Amino acid sequence: MKRKDRLLLGGLAWMALFVLLQAGTIQAQNESAPPLPPPGKLVDVGGWRLHLNCTGEARAGQPTVILEPGIGDFSVEWSLVQPGVAKFARVCSYDRAGDGWSDWGPHPRTYRQIVYELHTLLDKAGVKPPLVLVGQSYGGWLVRLYALMYPSDVVGMALVDVGADDPWRMTNGKLARSSELVKGEPIPAIKTSGPLRLSDIPPEALRQMKAGAQSLVPHANDPPRDKLPPEAQRMRAWARGQLGHIAAGVNPFEMEELAALRTEQAKSEYPFGDKPLIVLTRGIPEESGPDGKAMEEERRSNHAAVAKRSRQGKLIVAARSGHHIQMDEPELVIQSIREVVVAATEQKGDVLKDKLCCTKRETAREITEQTK
Repeated sequence: MKRKDRLLLGGLAWMALFVLLQAGTIQAQNESAPPLPPPGKLVDVGGWRLHLNCTGEARAGQPTVILEPGIGDFSVEWSLVQPGVAKFARVCSYDRAGDGWSDWGPHPRTYRQIVYELHTLLDKAGVKPPLVLVGQSYGGWLVRLYALMYPSDVVGMALVDVGADDPWRMTNGKLARSSELVKGEPIPAIKTSGPLRLSDIPPEALRQMKAGAQSLVPHANDPPRDKLPPEAQRMRAWARGQLGHIAAGVNPFEMEELAALRTEQAKSEYPFGDKPLIVLTRGIPEESGPDGKAMEEERRSNHAAVAKRSRQGKLIVAARSGHHIQMDEPELVIQSIREVVVAATEQKGDVLKDKLCCTKRETAREITEQTK
């Protein structure tokens, strides 16, 4: 998603829904039915359903791959990657609440809320750990938080041109660091019920949301999304015009959550331990203006720092890609995921061997003691 779209979701949508966060709500529904049936299944996670699409065969001792898209995106964004991953692993893409085929969920849409919903979705759908998490852009914050909230579930990660630790944000017409905008407000508790409902939206807020959604439709499949299959493009054009798409991006507590994520990661030199980690960074600059070169260099430096948060971390430059590497160079993303899966599987095997050896040594020692 381009910066102007992120600002629309963060500004217009936020104003339109702020009043709703304090109000009682009733179930939201899309204004029109999706043009295509969901390729996966809809799973109830507490009064609202999320779409989960799993393909490929589960293999003994091998982790399942979970694909987390960027802001404003959903499962179809992985259409060029998922089939390739399915050739060597079980892989699941999904739609966050409000986007794609999924129902609206509770508000506000905090990172913690989204991570809880994904964890609940996988549990209820029978997708068991171990997991390899793959996150693109905004999705990179979510998978890192998931790995910190549920560390025993995650055995590896692939991060695709992920969001910066301390990103720039536009406020009052000026650029500022996320860290400069922290207000110290408490992050709301995770909600396990009470999804946002459409009929309670005030008329003026509804009008703003509709205008915002419709303004996004003409650009739903701008490059590089024109590389997606026709069905994926058709679904994107529909989804971008839905009110749920606007609602899905509303998180008034983003600055506080990013600050909390920075604090949590800073507690250890290697917050992700020895887990295999690949960070893919774009090779084609997308920042422009007088500060564009410096911002691109800062982005690359930050991605290198993220890769060092695991002892098994590695940075890869996608030379032929812009921000959406999964569309510009899907084969590179597939290969990176394969590398993480193989490394995590071998690592798990080594741990099991060590445990087995220890068990044999302890058993032998017990037998020796008994025969003395």
